[in-house]
Order: sequence, then C-alpha cells, then structure tokens
Amino acid sequence: MEDLLTEAAADTARTGKKYVAIAGNIGAGKSSLTRIISDYFKWEAFYERVDGNPYLSDFYEDMRRWSFNLQVFFLSSRFDHQKRIEEAPHSVVQDRSIYEDVEIFAKNLYEMGLMDSRDYENYQDLFALMTSYLRPPDLLVYLRASVPTLVRQIQSRGRDFEAGIRIDYLERLNVLYEDWVERYDLGPKLIVETDELDFVNADRDRGEILSRVESRLYGLFPEMAG
Repeated sequence: MEDLLTEAAADTARTGKKYVAIAGNIGAGKSSLTRIISDYFKWEAFYERVDGNPYLSDFYEDMRRWSFNLQVFFLSSRFDHQKRIEEAPHSVVQDRSIYEDVEIFAKNLYEMGLMDSRDYENYQDLFALMTSYLRPPDLLVYLRASVPTLVRQIQSRGRDFEAGIRIDYLERLNVLYEDWVERYDLGPKLIVETDELDFVNADRDRGEILSRVESRLYGLFPEMAG
C-alpha cells in the first residue's frame, strides 16, 4: 500500500495545483490530517490559528461577550489564508474552510442567543463580501465524528482553554455540520467516518484516507460525492 501511494503522490506533483480543505468539528482531527496530507504530498499547509489567538480563551469564559470578536478574527485570518492560497503556485491543504465560520460557528452562536441579530447580520454581510472574491476548494474533506470521539480527542490534546467546552455545544455543532455538508455544492466533497479510524497512529487507516483523497482528486469520477 505504501509503495503504491508513494508512486501516486509523485504523480500528483506533476498534475497541477490543487487546493484541499479539511472540515470538521472541534477535535475531529483536522490539524492532524492536514499535516499528514501536507507531509505526504509535499503540499503547503495552512493551519487554523489557535495558539496566540487573542480571543479564544476569553471566548470560552464568556461566549456572549466575545463571540462577535472571535468570529471576525477567524474570518479575517481565514480570508488572509484564502488569498495566499490563491496566490500560491503550488498545491495546498487547509485546516478548516472559511465556509464553516458562517455556516457552523457564527450561526450556532446566533441560534444560542450568544450573538445578537445586529452583529450576526453584519457578520453575514462581511462573509458574503469576502467569499465573493474567492474560489472554493478542489476537494472538501469532512471528518465526521460522534461527540464521544470528539470529547476523547479534545481531552487527549489537553488544551486549557478547551476544558470548558460543553457537551451540548459540540452536539449543536455536529447538527449544523451535518446540515451544511448535506447542502454543500461548491465542489467535490469526501465524507470520512472517523469513529473507527486512527489515521494518526495506524498506517492502514492513514493509507486508506490518502488513497481516497487521491481517488477523488485524480480518479475517473472525481465529481461524485461521498
């Protein structure tokens, strides 16, 4: 399997620039898969800014006060990534797409009453303006994970600011993710069931995901969803 994938990875380097975005709930494994794809295909990786984020810790302490600030910060950061992605002459893989900001996190905060309607409408207008200048990914990879899997992986990485994340918050995000992925029609998508996979430590699981990404990008029927 590794020999076949190594040969396939070499072939991808000769077939032009690609842009892959990794989507999924908090703790789904986005950063790990971004690193794996980046290392394997020798693509540049763009990671979500978590360390050094000036609002994240405050947000988990007081979501109502800091929700709009945090979402605008993420939107600005991801827009900067998107522009750099489009300007890059080589293939890239991104940890979380810009679309998740408005479809999942801002929407959830608004529905929970943690962002008022004025801020939410302002945010939606800003998002629409920004994304009108952007091209969508060549492939969206959605990591589907149950809440117990998310909780286990969040606990294993031990970030202090994530200790206060509530179970019902993760459940609400999962519902919004499923709704968004079902409606997503900006390009090809790949849904990966992660509850029974360990693509970080298990070579076979890692090889399976890499093979599926390869097939969706360069196979005979890359436009098919699933």
